[in-house]
Amino acid sequence: MYGPLWRALPGPWPVKVFQLLVLVAVVVAVCFLWIFPAIAPHLPFNDNTIDPARASAVARRLAALAGESAA
Repeated sequence: MYGPLWRALPGPWPVKVFQLLVLVAVVVAVCFLWIFPAIAPHLPFNDNTIDPARASAVARRLAALAGESAA
């Protein structure tokens, strides 16, 4: 994939490197500005699987255990 892309770009190798860097920057910008925000609502990263009340009880117990082991 990279070989054909390298051969398709015009100019000597320093110009090709610059063009590839610009191309990578454009692809990253498009991903962060349009693609990732568009698909974010469909991803399960914000789905909670733990009951918040139970989670806080577990956190208190872990904090108590950490305090016991530090002493």
